[in-house]
Amino acid sequence: MLMDTVQGKSYKSYLKQLEDLLSEYLVKKAPALPVNVKEAIVKFAPWVTLVVFIITLPVVFAVFGLGAILAPLSFLGGVNAGTNYILSLVFSAIQLVLEAMAIPGLFKRSKSAWTLVFYASLVGGVQSIVTFNLGGLIIGTLLSLYILFQVKEYYK
Repeated sequence: MLMDTVQGKSYKSYLKQLEDLLSEYLVKKAPALPVNVKEAIVKFAPWVTLVVFIITLPVVFAVFGLGAILAPLSFLGGVNAGTNYILSLVFSAIQLVLEAMAIPGLFKRSKSAWTLVFYASLVGGVQSIVTFNLGGLIIGTLLSLYILFQVKEYYK
């Protein structure tokens, strides 16, 4: 049996607490984006995501195909390099699937699609932490979460 609770709390309650904390700092305390910028992000982001996803799909398949072939060779650079390579492939695949699942809902402006993009951003943050990519954590994850929380009100 899978345990979805830790000491009586479900993982969803922890994610809700994290969402509330991030909302406090990234919406209420951070400077707000102008309304027209928010509306442009909500309007064009699903289209940009879809186009980029379609354009990069052959590259993604090639990378994962070559990645499976080259995975054993990545350990020739040392255990750390090989582990980071494998972890990056796994986390990138998870992010890609979450974002692909969110695309239809982003067009409908559904809260569930926003949540999937939020989870994808968190996975990216965990990837940055696990692979010791401090720049990716600070710039990439923080910037994506800031933009994501700035437009959260548009998703119902």
